Amino acid sequence: LGLTVQQWREQRRSRGCEGEMSDEVAKALAARPGGDTIFGKIIRKEIPANIIHEDEQCIVFHDVAPQAPTHLLVVPKKAIPGLPNATAEDQALLGHLMLVAAKVAAQVGLSSGYRLVLNDGPEGGQSVYHLHLHVLGGRQLGWPPG
Repeated sequence: LGLTVQQWREQRRSRGCEGEMSDEVAKALAARPGGDTIFGKIIRKEIPANIIHEDEQCIVFHDVAPQAPTHLLVVPKKAIPGLPNATAEDQALLGHLMLVAAKVAAQVGLSSGYRLVLNDGPEGGQSVYHLHLHVLGGRQLGWPPG
């Protein structure tokens, strides 16, 4: 059997991430697809970001609310709300995002490992409806996530 909800909450609290997770869950539950996103504004350089990679297809920058010592976001310039909205035409782009994630992980020194995460939908923790990958590392990551 897995952990009870109480055990899970205590484990999260003991790891110092109870409040952060609650905030992220609240954001995900409140987020709605459609319209412009903060990522669109970053791509268009309307708001600043700590960008570490940019090419014709994507942009990579540091998350402003990191969930690990290193937390990067790999964002396609094409606005795809979520993975279920991707089409066969997006196959090369999706592969490119994974290759760029590996490249920037090496660039920032995540040689001991990292985790790639794609959140989809409210229960998946998606808080911005513009598909993106999270690159998380810089410490031992627990399993299972969530």
